[in-house]
Amino acid sequence: MTLIDVHEMFSSDAKCRELLKRLRWPNGPECPRCSTKAKALNTGKDLLYCKDCDYQFTATSGTVFHDSHLALIKWFTCVYLLCESRKGMSANQIKRMLGVSYKTAWYLCHRIRHAMKAINAELLDGKIEMDETFIGGKRKRHIGAGPRSEKEIVIGIRQRGGELRLFHAQDVTSGTLAKYIRENVSRKLEVFMTDDYSAYQGAVAVNMPVSKHKTINHSSRVYVQGDVHTNTIESAFSLLKRGIVGTWHSISAKHLQAYCDEMSFRFSRRKRSDLFIDTLRFMVTADPLTFENLTASKPRLRVA
Repeated sequence: MTLIDVHEMFSSDAKCRELLKRLRWPNGPECPRCSTKAKALNTGKDLLYCKDCDYQFTATSGTVFHDSHLALIKWFTCVYLLCESRKGMSANQIKRMLGVSYKTAWYLCHRIRHAMKAINAELLDGKIEMDETFIGGKRKRHIGAGPRSEKEIVIGIRQRGGELRLFHAQDVTSGTLAKYIRENVSRKLEVFMTDDYSAYQGAVAVNMPVSKHKTINHSSRVYVQGDVHTNTIESAFSLLKRGIVGTWHSISAKHLQAYCDEMSFRFSRRKRSDLFIDTLRFMVTADPLTFENLTASKPRLRVA
């Protein structure tokens, strides 16, 4: 699907809403309160009505689209641009392309990222790589104190030939690494590959047989040993960093996970022909994201 296809297929608000209804309720509209069948009201606002609850709603009620006054074709255009841009797209670019304010574009992009967040995702198996990287600021030495890092930590897990997952972490201790392994990696995996960072030993030991753990000795400048390497997760880190430096430029530490979610979502589905439709399907099933929650207390992250 191309951008021209999107505008031809969904040229009116009614056509956009019809698609959202089909994605949200494949078996016909249901009440979001009691899940009983609802019927359409004969009005110009495309309202649906639940007799049991005496409740009126639309296809966008209680979703990421909730309370938005922006035309749905602009929503659809933004979804397409974010999905098809390999290194993401900035809110400033969206602002110029859609003819909206920066605040609207920024909020719009973050609501789409909110829907991209993986929830109840299946455990990864097969050949798994895991690594960590550091994003943003520089190390500074203060008088009377040791060096202090202003960088943010991102932990990555990638299934070869499968999904990518990126997490903004507070540290890279054995306990933190073990938590992400437990929540994302199946014990039935084939092999688990990391570098020789010592914290991985303890993290792996509590989650899987140590015989499945293979390490590559980066400290001795060994980067590939047969099929054992972490090059594929490192290539995903490179894509994330190019997105931050070349597209988003400056992001906050609070919102770093949202950008990781977007990159993971898009990267894991990059070969799917229905990426645009699939993203909309997540958007009509995700909970709303209010502007107040989005903007609460966000420390800045400076990108080198």
